Amino acid sequence: MSVKFKIDEDYVENSLMIAKVEEVLEYRKWSKEIPYIPFPDDWEIQMIPPFGGAIVRFCIRRKGGKKSISVYLDCYGKLGAVDQPYWEIYPYKEDTYRCYMNEVEDLINAIEHELGNKRRFLTKS
Repeated sequence: MSVKFKIDEDYVENSLMIAKVEEVLEYRKWSKEIPYIPFPDDWEIQMIPPFGGAIVRFCIRRKGGKKSISVYLDCYGKLGAVDQPYWEIYPYKEDTYRCYMNEVEDLINAIEHELGNKRRFLTKS
């Protein structure tokens, strides 16, 4: 059995738009530069589309939990006024938290704090 592939004008137009977005946002470049993040075992991560000019977006909650933290990576200052690639989480202390892209330990600590693991932070100022 052979499968026929139908190509119409909408398919071609959408493919060209996708290629342009990938070029403008340099997805291949960032896929090599975004650091690995050692997520704790008790977190669930939901990947979501990177709308608004973000390069990466996801939500995090504790397994079985209800509170969710939104996280995005902005590499071009499209969503805030930061001079280099940064992560932003929301909510964080009823506001937002930002750290540079390679500061993954700070990112994890901020998320942990907001999810309620304050015991981990009693020795920190």
